This record gives sequence, structure tokens and C-alpha cells, in this order.
Amino acid sequence: MDDIDGKIHEHGDKDTPEVKAPSETINGIPTVPAKSIIYRTGNPSSLYFTDYSMNIYLGCSHGCIYCDSRSNCFRIMDFDTVKAKENALQIVRDDLRRKVKRGVVASGAMSDPYNPFEHELKLTRNCLELINAFGFGASLVTKSALISRDTDVLRDIKTHSPTIVKFSITTSDDELCRMLEPRASVTSERFEALRTLSENGIYCGVYLNPILPYITDTQESILEILRMAKDSGAKFVQTHMSMTLRPGSREHYYNHLDKMFPGAKEKYMKRYGLRKHCQSPNSRRLWRVLAAESERLGLLYDMNAITSHYREGYGYKQLQ
Repeated sequence: MDDIDGKIHEHGDKDTPEVKAPSETINGIPTVPAKSIIYRTGNPSSLYFTDYSMNIYLGCSHGCIYCDSRSNCFRIMDFDTVKAKENALQIVRDDLRRKVKRGVVASGAMSDPYNPFEHELKLTRNCLELINAFGFGASLVTKSALISRDTDVLRDIKTHSPTIVKFSITTSDDELCRMLEPRASVTSERFEALRTLSENGIYCGVYLNPILPYITDTQESILEILRMAKDSGAKFVQTHMSMTLRPGSREHYYNHLDKMFPGAKEKYMKRYGLRKHCQSPNSRRLWRVLAAESERLGLLYDMNAITSHYREGYGYKQLQ
């Protein structure tokens, strides 16, 4: 990569990662063309209270049986095959350079930024280095323990901009996790990665979504996840007490329910029909349990409080 105008920002000189020439594959991973990668979210609260969104991969290989991102409306063909966006680093660099206002860049809404190919490709790490170099903040959602590899970059970003990591947790039980999320890091590994980041000063917490009706919507499950979160150094837990089922993801989920949890599909069909948002029948009681236990443990659970806390002490200036 060519030098980015010398000194990029007031936080110090930054060496930016080398941009590789575009190709149809990167180390055997298929690529897709892209004109832009970092987009304004519009309302800062529309995407995990961030300012920009970034997806450098398409598809996901975690195999989560409930994943909403495989819904037909998102038009991601062959969702289980991970594809990298062609020439991603140069595009991200140029996108950041053009932004008039700094802000927090979110990744992890449509595909996990730490899929298994990230071990070798390091596209997420390189993009974080660019985010750091241009003085932006970072918000990451992941089911992978690989994120702990990038502790050093996240720690550097935190010195100048808001930085938050949300570990998506569905169950406290590793065996159930292997059923629901067969190729993601198991829950215990995610909590260990959370501990590593937290001990290095990164603002971390649990994204307790989805809550799967008739499967993970129990008081025991909620309380155990909260306990594990607190023990690992989490600062917050965020949940909607529901799951999303749209055409495409609904059929995929129901096929797995038939095999793993006989009788569960019929309960879903009877209660929810074709509804998109499926809230647990126990949601009100579970929310009271979560709120009371979070208060006792000192974990934030209100979205506005979480946002204010991780952004506290930071301000943005117009780019020169």
C-alpha cells in the first residue's frame, strides 16, 4: 500500500497493511467484486449504536442453525461458502479516507469477521489496522475466539476512539452449542477470549441473541450465562429475548429442529405461524430475571447505558 498522506492523524505515525492486487481467489478463497465496503448506518442507533458498517466477507461457515443472515431477503447465494470482497483493503482504505467525520465502524452484522479463513487471510486484522490508522473506532460482534489474536490492534484503537466487542452467546452449554453452532468456537472458548480482551482493557460484553423458544429460553440458562459473563470480565449483556425467522432462514431452522428437537417445530408453527419476530413465551419473566441478576452482578443491560459507557470520554473531530 502506498503511503497514506504521511501522518494520517494526530494519534501517531501508523504503518498501514499492504494491499494485495485483486484476484478471483485469495489463497483459494473465492472473491466477489465490491465498489465500497464501509457505509454510513444513517441513524447511529440503527446498527448496534455505531456510525458505519463494514462487511469484508460474504457468507459464513459457522453453520448456526438459526442464522437470520441466510434469509432470502439478503440475497446471499450459497451462504455457507465464505467469500472475501475483492481488493478489500484498498477499498476500505479509500472509504475511510473519504469520510468527513470519524465514527465507530461496526462489523459482524451479516457475517462473522472471524471466520476460519481469517486465520490465514487476516483481512479483518488488516482492516482494523486501517481503522486505527485513520482514527476511527471499532465495534465487533463475533462467535469466534480468534478475535483475541487482534488484542493489540483493538487496544491501540481504544487509545483514541470508542472500542467495543460483543461475543454472541446462545447457550452456556458447550455440547448444546456444538449442536446449534457446529463450526463456531464453543461457548467456553468465547468466554476465554472475552477474558483475554477484558484483561487488556477492551470494553466487552455478551450479545445474548437469539433466545430460542423452547430450547434456550430458561431461567437456568440465562443465569448461568450471566455468571460466566461476570466471571470473564464482561461489562454488559444485551438481549432482545427473541429470534428472527424469515423465509429462507425459517425453513433451514425447521429442518434442523426436526432432526435435533422432535416436536419443537410444531410448537413454533402453532405459536408463531409466519411471524418474523418470535419472542419467547417466557420473555417477560426472563427479562425480570436478567434485569435483577444483572443489577446484582453489576452488568449493564440497557442499550442506552451500554452505548454511553463505551463512548464515554471520546469525541470526534472533523477530518482535516
